[in-house]
Amino acid sequence: MPTSPAKSRRMGQDGYRPTISRTTGQKPACLVNASVTYCGDNQIYAFGGFDQYTDEVYNHVLKLDLKSLNWTLVDNYGDIPGVRMAIMLRDSGHSATLYQGDKLLVYGGENEHREYLSDIVVLDLKTLHWTQPDIRGSIPRGRARHASVIYEDKLFIVGGLTGETNSCLDDLCYLDLKTWTWSRSWSFVSRFDHTAWIWGGRLWVFGGLGPDMERSTEIWWLDLKGSPSFGMASSQPCAESANSLGRPTPTQAGSLGGSQHFGSSGYAANSGSVQVRSSRREKPTAPGAISSLKFISGPHVPVQASGMHFHAYSSGTLLDFVTPAGTIRSSDCNLSSLELDSLRWQRLVEGPELFDAGYRWLYCTISEDGTKAWLLGSPIGDTIGPNQDAQLSEVLEMDLKKYGMLGNELIHEAVSEQSRILASEHSSSNQSFGLGMDLAAVFDQHPESGSMADFVITADHDEFEMSDDDSPRSFGASPNHSVYLPDNASTSPPLHVHKIILQARWPHFKRLYAAKMAEFHNQKMHIPEPYSVVRAFLCYLYTDSIAPHALYCPGLTEVAGMLVMANLYDMPKLRLLCVHRLSRELDVDHAAIVWERAGRTNEEWLRRRAATFCMMHWGRVVRTAGFKSLSRQCIVELCEQVDTEGRVVGGEELEAVGGLCGGRYGFGGAAKRHRHTSVTNTTDDVDDVDGDEEDGMEIN
Repeated sequence: MPTSPAKSRRMGQDGYRPTISRTTGQKPACLVNASVTYCGDNQIYAFGGFDQYTDEVYNHVLKLDLKSLNWTLVDNYGDIPGVRMAIMLRDSGHSATLYQGDKLLVYGGENEHREYLSDIVVLDLKTLHWTQPDIRGSIPRGRARHASVIYEDKLFIVGGLTGETNSCLDDLCYLDLKTWTWSRSWSFVSRFDHTAWIWGGRLWVFGGLGPDMERSTEIWWLDLKGSPSFGMASSQPCAESANSLGRPTPTQAGSLGGSQHFGSSGYAANSGSVQVRSSRREKPTAPGAISSLKFISGPHVPVQASGMHFHAYSSGTLLDFVTPAGTIRSSDCNLSSLELDSLRWQRLVEGPELFDAGYRWLYCTISEDGTKAWLLGSPIGDTIGPNQDAQLSEVLEMDLKKYGMLGNELIHEAVSEQSRILASEHSSSNQSFGLGMDLAAVFDQHPESGSMADFVITADHDEFEMSDDDSPRSFGASPNHSVYLPDNASTSPPLHVHKIILQARWPHFKRLYAAKMAEFHNQKMHIPEPYSVVRAFLCYLYTDSIAPHALYCPGLTEVAGMLVMANLYDMPKLRLLCVHRLSRELDVDHAAIVWERAGRTNEEWLRRRAATFCMMHWGRVVRTAGFKSLSRQCIVELCEQVDTEGRVVGGEELEAVGGLCGGRYGFGGAAKRHRHTSVTNTTDDVDDVDGDEEDGMEIN
């Protein structure tokens, strides 16, 4: 019974690469300090800022339709706010935060007189009507270049600049959006031009500058749950959704609840809302546990002092887009991620695979589900036409799923670093609750035990190695037909399952059973895949999880096999979960297997990542059972990943160039010039890298 078109067994040579699109319509000038926010429904809104060439200050609202790539000047009404701006390129003076999916909350910034504001104005995106709510409580100091984030109907404001001397603020406060009442201010972390987001019931802060005007490499977080001062419940969510401001900022859409208090008086942002008073009262420290971590160096730690950085939250990670700037080339740029559960940096993709030369990127915004990101910028140099003014005319769209991002809706189903470690130390599953575990209790239990299992599935034995012709009878078998076995065929032990679960969770089985194929009459089915992989796959159907389990999903070999099955049976959710886990847990023992399986399932990003890992640890990888299980053709293809002029460096020469990890030919240093750095070019290249920067050349 056909289920889905047969997938190509080999990936394309080019793979995925984000493309640059040119917009049309009323394109804005190269705005400085505007806010750029993705507001759903394929629409980006830009507000405020000033023209970097004419210094003209705006309070316009512009909308970019991402389907038609057309800019329009929005007619807006009501208490239209005055102009807002700041003085620092890339970072908006005010903040614009999406709330409930259809309201844009604008706070703070500077007016044309360089006075710091502390007012709130709300743009209803359905009616395009501005309102100024009646605010209660003690209004915080006016500020610009702060960070804002919404969580449980509270608008949190962190840091910023204020006063005639541009003092760096260390305070934290929130506006209750149900009552429009400001909280008191607490002391948290002194930052401006930084990013704030919510994940795991914590308020996180990263990047920006401190009072010493140096780029910070510290990450701070504050526990919000269980603190009466924040009015938070004690329950712990897994992750929050994300949205973008000028700097991408996560938001949590909640119900407004209660009555809304909007004022009907005229807008007074440039007068009564100006906050320039000075207070020397000592603020109390923010309630809840405060923690911080400083990244000193490491193979994948982005250097905050170079390049143009955009930070965004997605899928339980902090993304760091290092884009080209006057001091950094596209070849030195990259997209990195910080896993918030393990606080470990990973390099997702190198700059040449993301950025083309001749463009400058000024703003970044991200979708609410964390699966897509957009960079907005303009051409520079020879890419500008002879009669063309610099405008915010270019859009670079990135599909983050191609780089292993699950999205904010699926991240709670992913496997954390802590759970993986715990599962490896204990024989039981790390998941001990929920409907999935209740169903798992009856998975693969004989009917005589009372499990009510009514179907049998068999698989191939695990003792299987790929043949030299690269045509394995197991991995890559077609799902389009029933598998007929002779009576004396040797198969795995039977797996006892329930038809109702297979029909509900596995589209292939539902179609096969509805067509009354042989499996319908025999009440059994053979899947020509290794037994451990089939067992892990069936366990996923029961539990909706691929978390480490000592019995059902012990390691990456099974996950790589499930990636093949997800590709064959067209199961996109399982494919995303497998790519996510394989990319995070890639190790020496499984790198070759992951590379081969990723190639067969057209996961080009994962394949390149595994190939780079293999080259970096070549001496260890070639001695693993996974590498030795590859077919002859696959081994040749993996070896061809090395540059044409590459050679293996070992012994005293390896020590001379700094060793495998952390030295000149480790992950961070020459990796920018040599993609596969344990297999290096000729000795002439050794002298070429002596002048390279030393970023990431030490191991944490």
